[in-house]
Amino acid sequence: MNVLYFYLYILVHPYLSFWWTSFEKFGRKKWEALIPFYNYNVAFHVTNKKGWWSFLLIVPGVHLIMLAVLNLTYIRKFDKFSWIETLQGIFFPYFLYSKINQFEIVADTNWANPKDIEKRRISDHIVLFLCLPILGHVVAYVLGLLSKEKTGKKTNIKEWGDSIVFALVAASIIRTYVFEPFQIPTGSMEKTLLVGDFLFVNKLAYGCKVPVTPLSFPLVHNTIPWVDIKSYTDIEKQDYFRLPGLGKIQRNDVVVFNYPSGDTAVYDPRMPHGLMGHDYYGILNDEALYLFAQSYSNHPEISSIKTMDEFYNKFGVDFISNYSFWISKARKSISSGVVYSKGPMPEKSLPYIKHYGLIYRPVDKRENYIKRCVGVPGDRLKIINSVLFINNKPAFIPENQNLQYIVTNFINTGSTSSFENMMLEQYELEKERDYQTLSDSHNKFLMNLTKNELNKLKKDFRQAKFELVIIPQLYNSLNDSTKNISNSPSRKITNLSTFPKDFNHQNNVTNYSEIIIPKKGTSINLTSENIAFYRRIITAYEGHNLLEKNDNFYIDGKKVTSYKFNLNYYWMMGDNRYNSADSRIWGFVPEDHIVGKASVVWFSKNPNGGVRWNRILKFIK
Repeated sequence: MNVLYFYLYILVHPYLSFWWTSFEKFGRKKWEALIPFYNYNVAFHVTNKKGWWSFLLIVPGVHLIMLAVLNLTYIRKFDKFSWIETLQGIFFPYFLYSKINQFEIVADTNWANPKDIEKRRISDHIVLFLCLPILGHVVAYVLGLLSKEKTGKKTNIKEWGDSIVFALVAASIIRTYVFEPFQIPTGSMEKTLLVGDFLFVNKLAYGCKVPVTPLSFPLVHNTIPWVDIKSYTDIEKQDYFRLPGLGKIQRNDVVVFNYPSGDTAVYDPRMPHGLMGHDYYGILNDEALYLFAQSYSNHPEISSIKTMDEFYNKFGVDFISNYSFWISKARKSISSGVVYSKGPMPEKSLPYIKHYGLIYRPVDKRENYIKRCVGVPGDRLKIINSVLFINNKPAFIPENQNLQYIVTNFINTGSTSSFENMMLEQYELEKERDYQTLSDSHNKFLMNLTKNELNKLKKDFRQAKFELVIIPQLYNSLNDSTKNISNSPSRKITNLSTFPKDFNHQNNVTNYSEIIIPKKGTSINLTSENIAFYRRIITAYEGHNLLEKNDNFYIDGKKVTSYKFNLNYYWMMGDNRYNSADSRIWGFVPEDHIVGKASVVWFSKNPNGGVRWNRILKFIK
């Protein structure tokens, strides 16, 4: 339901509650209950002396909480403290409001009077439980044992109920509209940001995004920890809207955003964050290929096939020709929640992973990702042999950008342990994260290095050879007439792993064909060659129906030859260029997915133990 309906509800609430019949009991005039917004200011003032709280009713995410607070405080003024009356006051107060004029206002609670305290005890317990289930009571009782309650003062339950309510309200406002803490979960931004870094995300930098789903459990993103249920409801929804910010996204900003491909997710609470993998569409392709391979498991020629390239080159044409069939079959398999299968193919038996089906997530509840914005709307972007070009010029290279090298003749002597110690102590290079052994001897490695690390190793190991890893691009995805020469079935299927996940577009992490990043208000001519790059923009991000038939395009039933973009888009890449799932895998990031700018590391914990003291309060650049 659109959020406007909820604001309409807040607007008419005083009339549904017959406030004009009870305002006089507070010494106010009847007409004051009839003036929109002013009536709320008066109601808050006469119930708790905080008329300014009425302004919180306009803030999405806390507006209904504040309404519940007001209703409960209002009915308590008329001596309504039972558990039934408390629940009515919070969730549906109109029955009480319809007869409240029959009662007189009572004096404020005398905290020195045991009868007054006992009268409201159950009501205060209910409020505390709804604010912070169970944990709130644990905190209140533990601290109650440590500090003796004083006669004439509020009880611990009342104190903590009030404190938690407004701590949650304040924290929700700050987290939603000012800044939000964020933890680095993966190594895609190594070594600019490290796994275990805790950041502050500045939401004022680009303008805070008003929540699409305001009704949400405070201080968590999309899942409530421990109970593994979603933290939000889509009963109340609104369209994308962003408040004015301090500036615009600039090239090379480190940006936090909602994962564009996260509208659908495979849910399994046994996995971290409840997800088997964020890239549902990549999982879908994997499942389709698995099911396809399983259909050939009893084929007489399978025993002679040694590699997946051989398998795809021999049978892959069938998969490509019937792609929609296999995708449909995979979608049914995954959505059933029975099994999700992944493993080497085309083996006859593979491990099964049970899961709990698919979940849809609105924009603001998709997983948070962090990358560097390397391309802004209107930019021309391409990658040639691992060099990023923006508008035909080599792009800015971050100080800690990692590239991948095959290093040979590196070291000829020494034990494994002494080598690992040397790498860690002298060069701060960790095994697995920064290098892997490629041979049984100690002279061939796959290493992820920054420019400074590379230069230092070259200086200290002059005999070593450092070769940048390059994945060749056999043809230009968009306009190379020779692409059919090398476009084998195996190559076509490999193309599904990189954006735009299309058989006929070959891109990879080190070579990417030139694209133009869509800019709001500009148009693109649609062709059979470029439509793969814009399908998701037209349908998922901008909400149109797209039909492709005989190289013709129909948007919302109308035949078109071009498309005008309604949003700005961005291209995000990790500084750990060879180990980052980024726009090269899932494509453009729409402006309505932008959360904020990563500003400062406020704490850093090494996953291997200890605190990285040198990273605390480190600004991100």
